[in-house]
Amino acid sequence: MAEFCSIETAIADIRAGKMIIVVDDEDRENEGDLIMAAEKVTPEAVNFLTKHGRGLICVPLMSDRLEKLELEAMVQRNTALHGTRFTVSVDAVEGTTTGISAFDRAVTIRRLIDAEAKPTDFGRPGHIFPLQAMDGGVLARAGHTEASVDLARLAGLYPAGLLCEIIDDDGRMARVPRLLAMADEFNLKITTVKALIEYRRLHEKLIERVVTVDFPTRYGQFKLSLYRSDIDAHHHLAVVKGDVAGKADVLVRVHSQCLTGDVFGSARCDCGDQLAYAMKMIEKEGLGVLL
Repeated sequence: MAEFCSIETAIADIRAGKMIIVVDDEDRENEGDLIMAAEKVTPEAVNFLTKHGRGLICVPLMSDRLEKLELEAMVQRNTALHGTRFTVSVDAVEGTTTGISAFDRAVTIRRLIDAEAKPTDFGRPGHIFPLQAMDGGVLARAGHTEASVDLARLAGLYPAGLLCEIIDDDGRMARVPRLLAMADEFNLKITTVKALIEYRRLHEKLIERVVTVDFPTRYGQFKLSLYRSDIDAHHHLAVVKGDVAGKADVLVRVHSQCLTGDVFGSARCDCGDQLAYAMKMIEKEGLGVLL
């Protein structure tokens, strides 16, 4: 019986143009998708998806690519159960007939990632369903859409995926025991979104220091650093006392931002008091960090 593989192994297969199975995590009740890099699509791969996946064939793309091709959201108000961001479906205008054949769909998929493609190169609606992947990938949204784009990017390929949900013989969604059997039957690797999240957190630098300044306060002299998250572009502040690099037993306060308590001294909470106490403790210790 097949076993869950490492993300390194999954990336290698994606880079080689192979298809893999991705599930949320190893829980036996989870569903799975067949996933490959859009750059590696072939009519044979599309045929395999329709025959053995049986779900909807979708092409996850980054938002800037969708904007360039003027592929707008399918609906103005997305009430989908899992928030999947479908755009209007498309067919390539040139090189296709009805748009439904495996050959036609492969042409459309390749055109979606063609650097020379224009909005007018696509008929709407069609037989391929682009999806908008969230910036930040699986670290922003733990979905198959984002996983497919992340895997293609990590494999050094164009950041676009090709995916299809796996439906079992009885018409229900295939669960982990069936997915493991399928991986074994077709010699496919199987991995999880959870493992991909862990891999990215371990191997990628996800935050950047923008600037550090001297920060004199009523409690003492500190350094104030501004950091920017590469996941969601949000900014975070770190107030630092002393040289904390490599030190053990450093005082750290993770403070929940509270405008009314921190700035206006609201009597409805003790957030401001907690912030002041933390600053005083760090100053007294001579070493510490407040986030």
